[in-house]
Amino acid sequence: MNRPGADAIAEFGWFWAHRWLILRRVVQVGILLLFMLTPLATAMIAKGDTRLPWASLKIVKGNLAYSLTLDTLPLTDPYVALQSLVSGHLPETLGIVGVLIVLVFYFLVGGRVYCSWVCPINIVTDLAAALRRRLNIKGSAQLHRSARFWMLAMTLILSALTGTVIWELLNPVSMMFRGLVFGIGAAWMVVLAVFLFDLFVMSRGWCSRLCPVGAFYSLIGHWSPLRISASKRAACNDCMDCFEICPEPQVIRPALKGEEKGLSPVILASACTNCGRCIDVCSKDVFKFGTRFARSASLPDAPNPTNPV
Repeated sequence: MNRPGADAIAEFGWFWAHRWLILRRVVQVGILLLFMLTPLATAMIAKGDTRLPWASLKIVKGNLAYSLTLDTLPLTDPYVALQSLVSGHLPETLGIVGVLIVLVFYFLVGGRVYCSWVCPINIVTDLAAALRRRLNIKGSAQLHRSARFWMLAMTLILSALTGTVIWELLNPVSMMFRGLVFGIGAAWMVVLAVFLFDLFVMSRGWCSRLCPVGAFYSLIGHWSPLRISASKRAACNDCMDCFEICPEPQVIRPALKGEEKGLSPVILASACTNCGRCIDVCSKDVFKFGTRFARSASLPDAPNPTNPV
């Protein structure tokens, strides 16, 4: 059996069949490097080493929970801010501005874009998924997708009870960042645990079943205008590559297979991460980025109640 995307590679070439994946990795690694530049520059200056021209650059200060870019643009993770609020700590004015900026951005582009384009743990879970396919690991523990929403509720309740932003004590993203900045330590054990869990215990288990951050951002992006559409679904040859590669394959079927039922070709489920991998691996060019208002040429227009036909 061919690996997902083999037909697309044969049809369009390797780069074109991985273009969205490559762009995502550039964005993810670029964001990490921007955050790491400040502590590295600070350490070099403390040692009196300013030989490199970027040694004094501090483009982004902070981390993915709260940052200040060029000493001007505040960005605050609204999930962290919400935990802070329920724990009895009101964010400062600059923090509130940062929350509003992030909320508007992720509403427009789709909340779970954070999961596939920003979160560095996505690199770890994607690697685990790729190894599962390569090693042909079958079988997986089962856990309902609503579990991540229960995790979300639990973190908020525990934050309220303890007066602490509880998730930041366990957050693999924070652990990974600290591990990259300060070196190998206990933080890496959390990241390794996520990798091994996805590889051997539950396929896509962390991001799709447990992570409360993904649950929170899916709520933000529920009505986002940016969506992926199966605009050429009539051309589908049922190769199943998109289902195999998608981290949330349940979101594809209504858009891809719902033409006879009159369903929209747009993937409207808020669980979709807008990662673009279904676009990459499709040799029939079925999928594309668009808006939630897009309709396929084969989908009949809805009847006009004022002018029935």
